[in-house]
Amino acid sequence: MSPSGFAVGEPKVSNRELMMHRDEIFQSGLLKLLAIKDSDIRILTLGQSRDAIDKGLHAGGALSATIPLVALFYGGFLRLDLTDPTRTGQDLFTLSKGHAVAALASIYAELGYFDEVVLRGSRSHHSILNGHPGPVLPGIQIATGPMGQGIGVAQGFAIVGKRNPRFDSYCMVGDGELQEGSCWEAIMYAAQHGLDNFCVLVDRNNGQLDIHDRMLFPMPPLEEVFRSYGWNAYNVDATQYDGVVSALRNFRYGTRNGKPTVILCNTKKGFGAFSDFFNKHKVTVPEAVLAQELLLQQQRRATRVEEFLAFLDDLPGGAESESMREWLLSEAERMHLTAGRSSDGNLLDAVIGPVATKRVPKRDKKIHYDASALPKLDKGKSYSAAEMVTAAMKIFARDKRVVSIDSDLASTSGLESGVGGADQSRALNVGVAEANMMLISEAFAALGYNTWCSTFCPFFNWQVLRRTAVGHQERLEAIADKNGWLSEGHGLDITYLATAANFETRTNGATHMGNDDATTFDGVAHLKIIDVSCPQQMLSIMKWTMEGNRGLVYLRVMRTGSAVLYGADYEFDYGRGYRLRSGDSDRAILISSGRGVHEAIGAAEICAGKGIGVTVVDMPSVDEELLMKLYRTGRPMIFAEQNNGYLWQNFLKVLYRHRADADSKGLSHISTINTLDADGNKQFIHSATYEELVEVFGLTPAAISDAIQRVVEA
Repeated sequence: MSPSGFAVGEPKVSNRELMMHRDEIFQSGLLKLLAIKDSDIRILTLGQSRDAIDKGLHAGGALSATIPLVALFYGGFLRLDLTDPTRTGQDLFTLSKGHAVAALASIYAELGYFDEVVLRGSRSHHSILNGHPGPVLPGIQIATGPMGQGIGVAQGFAIVGKRNPRFDSYCMVGDGELQEGSCWEAIMYAAQHGLDNFCVLVDRNNGQLDIHDRMLFPMPPLEEVFRSYGWNAYNVDATQYDGVVSALRNFRYGTRNGKPTVILCNTKKGFGAFSDFFNKHKVTVPEAVLAQELLLQQQRRATRVEEFLAFLDDLPGGAESESMREWLLSEAERMHLTAGRSSDGNLLDAVIGPVATKRVPKRDKKIHYDASALPKLDKGKSYSAAEMVTAAMKIFARDKRVVSIDSDLASTSGLESGVGGADQSRALNVGVAEANMMLISEAFAALGYNTWCSTFCPFFNWQVLRRTAVGHQERLEAIADKNGWLSEGHGLDITYLATAANFETRTNGATHMGNDDATTFDGVAHLKIIDVSCPQQMLSIMKWTMEGNRGLVYLRVMRTGSAVLYGADYEFDYGRGYRLRSGDSDRAILISSGRGVHEAIGAAEICAGKGIGVTVVDMPSVDEELLMKLYRTGRPMIFAEQNNGYLWQNFLKVLYRHRADADSKGLSHISTINTLDADGNKQFIHSATYEELVEVFGLTPAAISDAIQRVVEA
């Protein structure tokens, strides 16, 4: 007798019926196999809490996400290269709801992205398996958390996937996550741009962190909302596999109609656990509760195995049935289940690994271009940054790895006209959606593009920037680790072209003024901040970025035209300042950046007329060595900046690191002119004309020269 009670060989259906319902029988067998895999992943997921550093598990969301994740990864929908997860052309998955990382890590360990040992000791400092996924973990493209940002990056992957070679982008978000506005920026864009290779699974478990069994406020009918935005929408019961699998099959194998797809997976937090202890957002699991839960999960798995074997035994005899059995067992093998009886008589045991992912090949990030075709500047003329960007990008963007993303300010940046002059499909404009602009940029950069994105200085989203920088750091860690999966060239190359820096916004309004952005973003690790003073410098910086592997660059540029300060032989190097005027008998040192450098030169010329020699230093990025060299001269140093004192504050940090010098010389010869208030507090500034602003803050050449004279005479 078979485990189901039917005599072996006793058919439940005739051979004729078997032929008629072959597809249904295959489907039924696959669903039973997925149920077995469901148990395997839940057992691995729960087991992670046993020796996690905090004995913790984000159980509610990880368990509710298990059915959609198992259906996607084991249902035959994804085309993956486990050996090289960075190879172009394979499908990509993004776990936007990062708290479900335990379930995803269980799947990735079983598939062979990394060793099962990684599942042990998670969340500790030495572990690469953290409370959220990130690129330090093999196969993970970006760092995510419950912030509504992964969906935007996944949408960016879908944009790339429409190119050649084509691929699909899948993403899982939580319903709580959909309260984040950045999700809807991506949802609008994806539909408007026909991303029918984009599939989003919503883990609709109707719970959040503070209230695990309902939403903090009622969600709208999501199926109707998504359809109103132009999406294909499926509303399925995600407490079982058939609806999820059917929706995924329609997306993967159905006719594409120019619309992205959302699958609303209705479930509840902790679904699939026996004990309601696991229904909460995060739990610290006592050993007794874990042991009880694992025992029940294993018993359920054994029952599911018996049900599948009974299903096989219930098929009638004949070649057709034997073919079905062989096919289903081959599917079991593909799902990491033993397909042949082992020495102890077991069938369909879980198979974890072996590890397939290897250190990926290096990426050549250098952009190739004809240097002779780049613009030649006339020192007698003025040029705006946008002019330079447009002219140069028409040359740089001939390399297909250069891409730009604007947010309804393309006329200010010059990017869209420049990149679009070479290939308009790589010059994107997301409208007034700066978070989405930055998320799409991250997607392109993760896939090896030299990516530029631009908006006004105050409009960049700090939350997105910080999380992107976390992912960039994890990539660098994976590159540096001798056992890491990434190689040189797999960091993120993104240039954030920040327009209208310092006083450049002028009369647009206080919210647009760019005097505080540099000091604000200075706290973001790995961000290279550069303040451009000259069109020739701008061109050189662009050439510098095209060398590749420059990481995250925050490039502050002037909006209106300026004179050319440097010759054609000028070469920019990050972390280096430049002396534009210098003499042995100089009595003061004037340091600035951006358009302030032009005012500083004017001030030095006025001082020269008074017999006071002034060294003028353009410091587009912080030059620690030069700052200390200038400090040690003992000459008065004046930091004249059209912002809240970015260089001045960094000088104090440099001085602290060299505090032995500071103790001997002190700060009496250091002074500042910037937009800090009279008490040295940071502030925002009222909009006005440029001429008014430099007058109000004492940053005209005349005012600066008067300040220098007072300091020198004192």
